[in-house]
Amino acid sequence: MLDIYTLGEEVLQEKCQKVTKFDNALKILVDAMFDTMDEADGVGLAAPQVGVNQRLFVIHIRGAEKRAYINPQIIETSIETDTDEEGCLSIPGVWHDVQRPARVTVQAQDVEGKVFQVKAEGLLARALQHENDHLNGVLFIDRLNDEEREKMVQAYEKRNKSQRRKQR
Repeated sequence: MLDIYTLGEEVLQEKCQKVTKFDNALKILVDAMFDTMDEADGVGLAAPQVGVNQRLFVIHIRGAEKRAYINPQIIETSIETDTDEEGCLSIPGVWHDVQRPARVTVQAQDVEGKVFQVKAEGLLARALQHENDHLNGVLFIDRLNDEEREKMVQAYEKRNKSQRRKQR
C-alpha cells in the first residue's frame, strides 16, 4: 500500500511532469496505485496523491474496466454541464457539489505507451476530470467559490482534529 497525501501537502499543488519511461517500475507503480485506491474505497487516484510528480492516474468504477491513464489530455468537452457531489481521497470526509462538463474525450497512453482515447459521460467523465485536475495541482475544492472552499477546509480540519484525538 502507498500512503495517500492529504490537504496541505505541497505535491498536491504542483503541476506534474510527463511520464517518459514506460518500464517495469511504471507497471509496479500503477498496480500499487490500484491496490491503494481499492483499499481506500475510491474510484480514482492520481500519482501526486501518492507523492509521485508524474502525469498519471488510475480509475476503476465498479462494473467498468479499470484503466491507467498516462500523460492524459482532455481533448474535447461538452458545452452541457452537470453538477454532482465529489469527494477526494486526499480530503477524506469532505464532499461538495461541483459543476463540470457532462461529457469529455480523453487521450492518454497505457502502461506500454500505446495511445488510446476514451469518450465518457456520467461518473466516468467526472472522475476523468477530477483526476486530471490533480495532475495540474487542482483539488476539487479549488473549483468552489472562496466561501464554500473555506467551509470545506474548516470541515476537513475539524474532522482531522477529532480523528487525531481518537487515536491518542
